[in-house]
Amino acid sequence: MTNSDVNTSGWAGWGVFAAVVLIVGGTIDAFHGLQALIGPDTAYFLGQEALFSIDVQGWGWWHLIAGALLILVGIFLLLGATWARVTAIVLVAINAIGQITLISVQPWLSLALLAVDILVIYALTVHGREIDAKKA
Repeated sequence: MTNSDVNTSGWAGWGVFAAVVLIVGGTIDAFHGLQALIGPDTAYFLGQEALFSIDVQGWGWWHLIAGALLILVGIFLLLGATWARVTAIVLVAINAIGQITLISVQPWLSLALLAVDILVIYALTVHGREIDAKKA
């Protein structure tokens, strides 16, 4: 498929946006994971009315690993790896589900991140062909 076969729109630039959001979101996730692992006040993350009963250390390791994966996939997305788009969609979907665990403690942040996750998934799935055509 050549560039002339696919009409590209402004959405092709959203692939770069998605990659940058993955890198920034992964960095924030990794810092939250580190804070949960080494921070003294872990009640901030769970609160009194947590939606799920989870171990703070396990939660910290989960976000540290997920953050590192999001950063790596974001970098490979910027480099143009096609496999990174599929991997990013899966990781962002898992990250969106992970945000639900914080909705009782940080409702506005969780809802905002859920909205951004949905936008990233939309940009990478619906306009993936345009992103690939722009790189060709």
